[in-house]
Amino acid sequence: MEWTGAVYADGPTVEVTTWIAAPPTRVWELASDIHAIAESSQELQRVEWTDGDGPRLGARFTGHNRHPALGEWSSVSEVVEYEPLSVFGWAVGDPDSPAARWRLSLRPEGTGTRLTQWMQLGPAPSGLSLAIAAMPDKEQKIVFVRLREFETGMAATLDHLKRRAEL
Repeated sequence: MEWTGAVYADGPTVEVTTWIAAPPTRVWELASDIHAIAESSQELQRVEWTDGDGPRLGARFTGHNRHPALGEWSSVSEVVEYEPLSVFGWAVGDPDSPAARWRLSLRPEGTGTRLTQWMQLGPAPSGLSLAIAAMPDKEQKIVFVRLREFETGMAATLDHLKRRAEL
């Protein structure tokens, strides 16, 4: 990830992609499973469905997180994109003005599947907003460091899903 000088209000994004030697049906099983997503995360400790027991448009789940600099917190997310075998996306907090948006998308490619994870900060405040408020002169660096953390975590998640799918 290259330095962009982005600030929180820019709604900065990060994206990671991988190719998996497995059919889209197998990759979808894992990419739409919030528990499989959490298994490889250093930050997301555990998740549970708040509404029902599986993904669907409008379903909500609670994520319990831990970060050395931000402490522990829980947040409720709502599934805002759900197209089986194609996209699974959620908004953290209010879907109309989330603290973050996350998406896993997949498409057939050759003999396997291309899986991409994408996320966007804001526009609503988040825990990162507290750090920025405490050190407004360092906002660009704070945002950059956080996006790099997300990029590293997302790469680990995709690697985990790839290993599981290719079993």
